[in-house]
Amino acid sequence: MITKDLLSDIVSQAVRRGATDAEAVGIETTDFHVEVRLGEVEKLKEAASRGIGLRVLYQGRQASSSTSDVSPQAIDELISSAIAMAKLTSVDEAATLPARDDLAREVSDLGLRDAAIAELPTERKIEMARAAEEAARNSDPRIINSEGSACSTTIGKTILVTSAGFAGEYQGTTCGLMVAPIAKEGSQMQVAGWGDRQRALPSLDSPEEIGREAARRALRKLNARKVTTREAPIVFESSAAEDLLGDFFTAIDGYSIFRRSSFLMGKLGEMIAAPELTIIDDGQIRGAVGSRPFDGEGLATRRTVVVENGVLKNYLLNTYTARKLGLHSTANASRGLTGAPTVGFSNFFIAPGVYRAGEIIASVKNGFYVTEMIGFGYNTVTGDFSRGASGWWIEDGKLAFPVEEVTIAGNFRDMLRGVTMIGNDLRFRGRIAAPTIKIDRMMVSGA
Repeated sequence: MITKDLLSDIVSQAVRRGATDAEAVGIETTDFHVEVRLGEVEKLKEAASRGIGLRVLYQGRQASSSTSDVSPQAIDELISSAIAMAKLTSVDEAATLPARDDLAREVSDLGLRDAAIAELPTERKIEMARAAEEAARNSDPRIINSEGSACSTTIGKTILVTSAGFAGEYQGTTCGLMVAPIAKEGSQMQVAGWGDRQRALPSLDSPEEIGREAARRALRKLNARKVTTREAPIVFESSAAEDLLGDFFTAIDGYSIFRRSSFLMGKLGEMIAAPELTIIDDGQIRGAVGSRPFDGEGLATRRTVVVENGVLKNYLLNTYTARKLGLHSTANASRGLTGAPTVGFSNFFIAPGVYRAGEIIASVKNGFYVTEMIGFGYNTVTGDFSRGASGWWIEDGKLAFPVEEVTIAGNFRDMLRGVTMIGNDLRFRGRIAAPTIKIDRMMVSGA
């Protein structure tokens, strides 16, 4: 069992043996995953894991090592190897621990653990997966097959101790449920997946809701066709807007900024988007999947406004990238057992607007309603964006026919400034969320 006392002893030993500073992280998880197809269990696994990661700093150098063995001999080897490796690395003056005054002073309770998930019987998890698939298959005769459904749970504990004076821990749970039905009409077949992931069972959509929504998404893709190449307004359904927001994150990641590989480098305080657009990262939302009381370096998580009414207010930073840029960390350090902390988002979202999704669609005379994007075609340096997409063509404010095998393209600079309407349908199904949004004009390449 990993405890704060054990990690404190590891950190103390590392400093006594020559490390300038040290931090130790302990992670214990129990993961469960079951896959069901056509009512039969195809895969079922449960695994418990634990590990200790140690990062040491030695005169401007750093290195890390990890172990799953908590015996005295293994701990001794962990410390020795980390210090030995640190002495061989290059000096990097930005590689430091956070200042003591910046560390979290208390570990707040954010409601991250649900006992109902921790105690959920295996039989019930199988039932949930079966129920989701059954709801999808029974929703319409055109649902003729399934790629399966899955239910997964994670129960975890994270402990962090640093030589700068921080020691904290928190526990959390998540439960995820998804299904991917196959629809057929004539000779055409389509598949679509849908799911939800939450920290507490009461927040999770019911298996029946998930199954019916997955079926609806598969059915609406039937009889899709291409459209001719043109410029047109684009409406991104909320799930597609989430993909868009995930691409945007790489442009405000502190590593992209200090490496000069982002089109938003040097743009703090400037108007980079439409005044309707506000983007936020918030690690303190109670019960949310991306919430945690402290980040990977022991700083209290917080609400950071990245874009406010179109103005770029903040990049997302850890201590290292903040020092490189002469800024302050936004408590977005993310880390595993090995390696230096990276930058990650917590609960990253576009603030909701005032429009219903139907109103946004109705505002378009002739345009593209994107429900799914595939592939990767985004250059963080230039902002150039190009991805495959499917969805529905809009004519006279109504969804006219399904569309597939097209590419949407533009530049993120123009896309951000071209946001004209934002929906009120924000809902978190994981760590990233966005409402329906409309961009005034992008290139649609098809037949």
